[in-house]
Amino acid sequence: MSEPIVVLLVEDDEAHAEIVRRNLLANRLTNPLIHVSDGEAALDYLYRRNRFSNPTTSPRPGLVVLDLRLPKVDGLEVLRIIKADPKLLAIPVVILTTSNSEEDKQKAYAAHANSYLVKPVDFPQFKKLMESFGYYWLASNAPPHEQE
Repeated sequence: MSEPIVVLLVEDDEAHAEIVRRNLLANRLTNPLIHVSDGEAALDYLYRRNRFSNPTTSPRPGLVVLDLRLPKVDGLEVLRIIKADPKLLAIPVVILTTSNSEEDKQKAYAAHANSYLVKPVDFPQFKKLMESFGYYWLASNAPPHEQE
């Protein structure tokens, strides 16, 4: 059996990050979840820079969950950087945002997002979205083996 997929959650809203974490745990999805709150920290993690330089404590994620509106480096720019790097390209990136803007969706998919999810305002709906998200991306989806 392979190691569980590490999830990198890039979310500046602590309450939203906690909802994601709690709902994955509530659905018995115990994948390691690394949370960073801005785009610069996400890139530091992915490139193992600064406080994330140790590969043992900062394992390569198998999934990035990315908000669009982030401090320091915007989520779309983080997405573009990931998808432009041959070493990171295969990591699925799921946009999880409050924006239902057609323009944002177009930009995200043009930058090769693997999925675009709009956070429901209604808590029970958000919980349901996280349940189906978790089962699909962490239990059902078949990612390629990690290559570093």
